[in-house]
Amino acid sequence: MKLSALISALPSVSITVSQAAELDVPVTGLTVDSRTVEPGNLFFAMAGVKTDGARFAAQAASKGAVAIVAADDADLPADVGLVLRSADPRLALARMAAAYFGPQPRVMAAVTGTAGKTSVASFLRQIWAHAGEKAAMLGTTGVTAPGRTEYGSLTTPDPVALHRLLAELASDGVTHAAMEASSHGLDQRRLDGVSLSVAGFTNLGRDHMDYHPTMENYMAAKMRLFDCLLPKGAPAVIFADDPWSERAVEVAERAGARVLTVGRKGGFLSLKRVEHLRHKQVGEIHLEGRIFEVDLPLAGDFQFSNALVAAGMAIATGTSADLAMAALEHLTGAAGRLELVGSTADGAPVYVDYAHKPEALENVLGAVRPFTTGRVVVVFGCGGDRDRGKRPIMGGIATKLADVVIVTDDNPRSEDPAEVRAEIMIAAPGATEIGDRAEAIRSAIAMLNAGDTLIVAGKGHEQGQTVGDKVLPFSDHAEIRKVLEALSA
Repeated sequence: MKLSALISALPSVSITVSQAAELDVPVTGLTVDSRTVEPGNLFFAMAGVKTDGARFAAQAASKGAVAIVAADDADLPADVGLVLRSADPRLALARMAAAYFGPQPRVMAAVTGTAGKTSVASFLRQIWAHAGEKAAMLGTTGVTAPGRTEYGSLTTPDPVALHRLLAELASDGVTHAAMEASSHGLDQRRLDGVSLSVAGFTNLGRDHMDYHPTMENYMAAKMRLFDCLLPKGAPAVIFADDPWSERAVEVAERAGARVLTVGRKGGFLSLKRVEHLRHKQVGEIHLEGRIFEVDLPLAGDFQFSNALVAAGMAIATGTSADLAMAALEHLTGAAGRLELVGSTADGAPVYVDYAHKPEALENVLGAVRPFTTGRVVVVFGCGGDRDRGKRPIMGGIATKLADVVIVTDDNPRSEDPAEVRAEIMIAAPGATEIGDRAEAIRSAIAMLNAGDTLIVAGKGHEQGQTVGDKVLPFSDHAEIRKVLEALSA
């Protein structure tokens, strides 16, 4: 693709040289990493949290970058060649990436919220697949598509990786794709080049307070999905039972979206009755004068909430209500989301859950209480280099809702693990502290009796533990299976 064509994808970019002929050159790729620049690449000199990409513009130019894209006020060396100035270089990257890579699946869906994004994206993919569509999902757990399953690490990939992936999916025949929209991704314009057909909102709770200065700022970042990215008249499916739901509805309506609410207070899909059983729920869903009785094969009230958002998004994009409701009875949970890994010889179930924020921990502990006749046991920790304020909050929630609490390490990163645990223990009187996560899991399983339930929370699907600057191999699933197999031998 010619540089001039990419520039036309972003009319607001101003060019520091006047010779139009210099723009009629081929671009061989886009990158924000000067180390990966190849001849003909377009280098985006982004200002980040830790460093400023402008520092590496000369390096990019020396490696053959055809041009440098930078902010209007970026301080660049004089000898870096062609420079494209933008008031919003992140927006320039997103739109140019979309133009460069081209095709996307015909129906693109994005869901935002604090908890439930992965589950909604997974459920939506499954509903579409049940309806005969070639569907994919991408998010925290990676990419799932027909003939393709890849582990990932970012909820919302950077625009270059995202649009490369969307083009690959489209070329493979994928027509429907569901993705997560994180607050970071929305704030950093990573989704601004995605052509959305529908958007969803699950809930809002405390998270990422190390990035967002206030909850209002956090909510505003989430709402970019509706007030900036969703086309006017497109459906916005909003969970109605959250304290922030009314705000989401207001934003979506003001932006011109077709708002569809779901949940107990939902006007589109209304949940009227739920019976909680050990490994499933039976719910009555009302839709435009019709009543569907659905056996959802997943435990936890929050799973029904996520399923309703997914069903609403599917119906809003053309799936028949009958097919969507039928699909709910065949859903499998997203990896690491209240996932049953195994049971002890006495039948005590052991679950893994990704809950690493207060509301998520509260939801998962509350979800298992109805079918636990003995004790609820929880093993959890908090990540280092992240919102410190949530640590005592989560300690208090665990102590209140679980009968036995074991505080352990999550991903300590650069922090002292003992200090992270200490900040949790302040609000967790009676909790046991076991820093070694594998030992904490072994101890928890060893104490289980018939009727007990164990939740190992915080890391979910993750395959590693970040300690310092290293990611060490670690899987909650693998550790649990190892202990259960040893006990049954």
